[in-house]
Amino acid sequence: MKKRYITITMMLAVVLASCRFGRSDEKIELTPEQIRLEKISRIDTTSLRAVLNPDSIEGRTKLDSLTADAWMLVDDSTGIVISEKCGFKRRYMASITKMMTALIALEKGNLSDSIDITEDVFINRDSRVRLGQGYVMLDLIYEMMMISDNDAAYALAKHVGGDTLRFYDLMNQKAQYLGMDSTHFANPNGMPNDNNFSSAADLVKLARYAMRDTMFASIVGTAEKAVPLTDGRHMDCRNSNALLHTYEGCIGIKTGYTRQAGYCLASSATRNGHTLYLVLLNSRKHATRFTESAALLDYGFRVMDAYTQRINAQ
Repeated sequence: MKKRYITITMMLAVVLASCRFGRSDEKIELTPEQIRLEKISRIDTTSLRAVLNPDSIEGRTKLDSLTADAWMLVDDSTGIVISEKCGFKRRYMASITKMMTALIALEKGNLSDSIDITEDVFINRDSRVRLGQGYVMLDLIYEMMMISDNDAAYALAKHVGGDTLRFYDLMNQKAQYLGMDSTHFANPNGMPNDNNFSSAADLVKLARYAMRDTMFASIVGTAEKAVPLTDGRHMDCRNSNALLHTYEGCIGIKTGYTRQAGYCLASSATRNGHTLYLVLLNSRKHATRFTESAALLDYGFRVMDAYTQRINAQ
């Protein structure tokens, strides 16, 4: 599970070494994509305890009572793993799946395309999209991510991939590209499927990568939006991520729930110059995924403040 992280880190180290030790008259620069990959590949599980004891930081004891089955909390700038529980273990991810669906749609699709909701994608009757409705593609991505609409995900998958199976291939190719070694996608929305799984560590990596896409970050950071339909009407959407409405500094990103996966949340917040990413999986109740995530983020910011103070004092 950790092998992919090590492999990518070694590959990037070779690239960086070539930049340092090439001929003096050569100037080798990393591309923005190489920099992006190098940044998200940093998963540091040792540096924190070399500087301080995180167990001594206020809020640590609260973590012992969390109901979530797995989580990983990472500082973005350093890659330091602040807290994790079963972070590299495979788990079901529910609608956190839609982070990859949105990323592929943004990278591969034409955001101004018109998409109609047809019978072959109108599958889940609890969706807010309705048969015959039309959307501009970008607006449909907003609806999918803000209110976690399942049929919106199918409509995007079919439109971008040509057919849904081709889209799943694109999702899995991207996962492999990112080094998500514990991940496999079998649908675009995270509905129960034994072959749709990931790990908290892999999903943190995906979140860190996706949030470096400015459009993706804008979408998942939107608290409320009147999403227009092509017939002139609109759909009022309020983001299902409660932390966007209640947690200071929250910048996204995605909720998830099925009976199979439990209550899940991928979240990110920025305070005091630190940006943290957290993926929490299989919490026991709707509300606890938010309170438990808030407790982890609060603890994480205290840890990174203390860590930074120690480093600066050295």
